Amino acid sequence: MNSGITFDPAAIRELAKILRETDLTEIELVEKDSRIRVARQITAAAITHVATAAPMAMPAPAPAMAAPPISAEFDAKHPGAVTSPMVGVAYLSPEPGAAPFVQVGTQVAAGQTLLLIEAMKTFNQIKAPKSGTVTRILIEPGTPVEYGEPLMLVE
Repeated sequence: MNSGITFDPAAIRELAKILRETDLTEIELVEKDSRIRVARQITAAAITHVATAAPMAMPAPAPAMAAPPISAEFDAKHPGAVTSPMVGVAYLSPEPGAAPFVQVGTQVAAGQTLLLIEAMKTFNQIKAPKSGTVTRILIEPGTPVEYGEPLMLVE
């Protein structure tokens, strides 16, 4: 489902960069019938960036809980890392109450759908970059994710 609103992922990444560099907690841009809000929550344990984008008519989303911190030994450059190609909200199943696409231990083929990322009311399939076994899932369903954020490991 596409709402007809387009967005520039590079612009959203740039807004997130401005947040980090200026120690701001929120930036909101409004243009015609669209609104892009990029906000970050600061916790004692970590800094989490949350980006949401919605049409003006939609109510603002509830503040997201900070994602559990990824263990220090995990590196996003890990050869089995599946990273987010966009900013959005990650879902592990095709719809609420349905079985997840994959679980830890699932054998996957290259190109198989691993999860969905919702961005601008569009659900984008995130596919396995290679064949292997899902050894770790690093997100919870409904978690906001950033561009380049590690989502799971396929080894």
